Amino acid sequence: MTNKKNLRRYILINIILAIPAISLVAQMSSYSVNFLDYQRSIPKVSDLMRRKEDTLRKQFQAKGLVWPAKYIYIRSFKYDSELELWVKNKPADKYKLFKTYKICALAGSLGPKRMAGDYQVPEGFYYINEFNPRSIYHLSLGLNYPNESDKMLCDLSSPGGDIYIHGSCVTTGCIPITDDQIEELYILAAHAKDLGQDFIPVHIFPVNFKSPRSVTYLNKYLQTFTEYGNFEKSLKNAFYYFEKNHQVPVVLVNGKGEYVMEEVAANPADEPSRVTESKPAKKEPHAPQPIKEEDLAKVVDNQPVYAGGNEAFKNFIDKLSKDMVNELSPGQKKTFVMVEYIIDKTGKPVYALVVSGGNDKMNALIEDAFMKMPDWSPANKSGVSVPIKLKQTVMVESE
Repeated sequence: MTNKKNLRRYILINIILAIPAISLVAQMSSYSVNFLDYQRSIPKVSDLMRRKEDTLRKQFQAKGLVWPAKYIYIRSFKYDSELELWVKNKPADKYKLFKTYKICALAGSLGPKRMAGDYQVPEGFYYINEFNPRSIYHLSLGLNYPNESDKMLCDLSSPGGDIYIHGSCVTTGCIPITDDQIEELYILAAHAKDLGQDFIPVHIFPVNFKSPRSVTYLNKYLQTFTEYGNFEKSLKNAFYYFEKNHQVPVVLVNGKGEYVMEEVAANPADEPSRVTESKPAKKEPHAPQPIKEEDLAKVVDNQPVYAGGNEAFKNFIDKLSKDMVNELSPGQKKTFVMVEYIIDKTGKPVYALVVSGGNDKMNALIEDAFMKMPDWSPANKSGVSVPIKLKQTVMVESE
């Protein structure tokens, strides 16, 4: 039984985090009308709505959905590099999946964000708190990081911030998708906000818990970072609640900063936590990891910079993507290849490993390309150059 102080905290956090699950009255207030009018007054947004809305309307119709959606729900899976968009039009309705987008770049690793400069994508329960049509990453939707849990568990002096879903396929801790995809998401989010959904939920999970391969990877991660075991379990509970009900769970935060659900969907039969892969063990990386995991920097003041800057790195990835098209498996149109790589304290690429996607030949070529990258400007922490492990997704798609 919680004491009165903790009860007040539960109630407060219920207001902050659980509003997306509460039935919002979809009244066309003067503010909501003005919001969409304001968005349309921006030439960039007006143009994309003129180009995209009719296509989106037809896609909704083809899936038996009502346009525009009054409620949307976004959930993202870091390891799987996926972002799902769910929609409905009445509070009592169950959410239906509209689209799954591929996250086209990734910074950091599994686990929550705990301070500025760690280049981690947050994990947990958030909502959209900003629409930025003038983003340097084409368009962006801001998340309310740090939320109340983060504020209790993060580095209080420097928790970090400015976490967005955005375009341009470049990231240092955000969730990047393609420009075409962020345009669709931006339009749908703008309509939902205009129709009264002031708190659009965005739930970020380490993995898709229904994927045996992803769960196996997460379990290996937790063997090293055991302190995140309970945290990841709370995310898994929320994942299965939605899988069971197709309603967004009511999530609270207790006095320790832990996520707590009012109801836990406990159905062990649905949970693949004990599933083991029948596939052969993954091949060895292009080069053995030369630096111990504990010696790699988890937090830096300045991230490493590819020779020529971010634009040059983007060009490198674009060229690599095109070069790999001929390596797609027969009948395959597209694949997303996630690469882990290490830049040592001198700026030299010393390790590359494809952790998902591709095929044996393609993956070997991609690993080789990453190993042959020109030297970077190394990461820096407190004035000292340090080694760091990064991740990058390479999208390979035939025309």
